[in-house]
Amino acid sequence: MNFIDKLGAAWTRNDSLLCVGLDPDLARLPAHLRDAPDGIARFCKAIIDATADLACAFKPQIAYFAALGAEQQLEEICAYLRERYPEIALILDAKRGDIGATAHQYAREAFDRYGADAVTVNPYMGFDSVEPYMQWKDRGVIVLCRTSNAGGSDLQFLDVGGQPLYQHVARLVAEKWNVNGQCALVVGATFPEELAQVRRIVGEMPLLVPGIGAQGGDIEATVRAGRTAGGAGMMINSSRAILFATPEEGEDFAAAARRVAMETRDAINRYRAV
Repeated sequence: MNFIDKLGAAWTRNDSLLCVGLDPDLARLPAHLRDAPDGIARFCKAIIDATADLACAFKPQIAYFAALGAEQQLEEICAYLRERYPEIALILDAKRGDIGATAHQYAREAFDRYGADAVTVNPYMGFDSVEPYMQWKDRGVIVLCRTSNAGGSDLQFLDVGGQPLYQHVARLVAEKWNVNGQCALVVGATFPEELAQVRRIVGEMPLLVPGIGAQGGDIEATVRAGRTAGGAGMMINSSRAILFATPEEGEDFAAAARRVAMETRDAINRYRAV
């Protein structure tokens, strides 16, 4: 099953547009896992087990693993997802942005080493930086478009032929680059008006939407701006708010993560109907 089909099936099966980000900050892990040699893998697996029926995708951020030399634990987590929850999309958040043979190696890392269904990429070097990933015809290529950080406006709002650069990127991906029909775009929840503009440009193309939860994006505004006519079309990511939910009395970290994930999934669903 290709990335787009798997994502669409997960939207329906789990009645969810929630993407759970896996950003395991070692300093915030439960005390009994911080010094364990496999503590990151154990933490992420527990989060996955607690939230898999509430999510349409999981998105490990590679930097949190690579900075600690924990790539083998990331491999283990990705293998666990593929074996236990093959129906849930696995997105490697890497934001790669190189060209040629180097980009091909990054694609091998994402798709062969980690077995990801999709990977995030940076389009600044043009189609040359995206095309190598498309040799894996069933895998997703998720292109940065309008990012959730305030500084994104430094470049993304530059005028390009009478339109802001982020809209130019959206049109390029939708009209020229989506050769396998497996592309998506990253558009932040912190800018719902721009999110709505991108939705109008790209039609039904999926959008990976960071910025709710710890980054403060408004769920209602996000869903109303980015949903498709069928009330889907988005992977709305929440990472820290779920991973490091404050336990209520008697809860462990996984139960707390499930509680917040369910609250977030349900809050999203309140606004999906057109």
